[in-house]
Amino acid sequence: MENEKNNPSAEESGGQNTKHLIHCLTVIGQIEGHYVLAEQNKTTRYEHIIPALVAVEQDRSVEGLMIILNTVGGDVEAGLAIAELIAGMKTPTVSLVVGGGHSIGVPLAVSAKKSFIVPSASMTIHPVRMNGTVLGVPQTLAYFDKMQDRIISFITRNSRVPEEELRQLMMNTEELVLDVGSVVDGAKAVDIGLIDSLGSLGDAMDSLYEMIESSDERYR
Repeated sequence: MENEKNNPSAEESGGQNTKHLIHCLTVIGQIEGHYVLAEQNKTTRYEHIIPALVAVEQDRSVEGLMIILNTVGGDVEAGLAIAELIAGMKTPTVSLVVGGGHSIGVPLAVSAKKSFIVPSASMTIHPVRMNGTVLGVPQTLAYFDKMQDRIISFITRNSRVPEEELRQLMMNTEELVLDVGSVVDGAKAVDIGLIDSLGSLGDAMDSLYEMIESSDERYR
């Protein structure tokens, strides 16, 4: 998939020497939503990712989707839209967090049917924020609360982390110097049920292959 800016590639892995035909989707940098970011930013454009997901879901030759994540957050609405689409796919999906999964990267990580994180990676959990001019009225705070509830609901539906613990991590005031929230490393992310397993590329590939081979209800 050719893009104008430095946003993630989505490549099919297949051929005579491969076990299964899979599609690799990389989500890197900042999730770009309704506003175009500066040219020097590495971005994941949701208008490119969404058609790629549709193509994978309807392509009978693609047996699985591998999602590689190293993101610093970005547009909440766009990121949540991508996560909802991934969660609703019938194609076997596995996510792997490398580097970091910041903010909206958390819903993206848990949206796959099985999630992995490498030991050196981290997940940054914090409340919804907004840059630019914000109206200081009760309606603005109510909007933030509703958006936060949507994100928490999605994460808890697609992972094993308890809602109370997730909210505590999100509202922690003692860890981040200039922000509210928490940073959890790979092992802790698994311990609290946010991510399914600790592992790297080989583990994620094995899990995806197993899912493909054991799935009797795959959309084909």
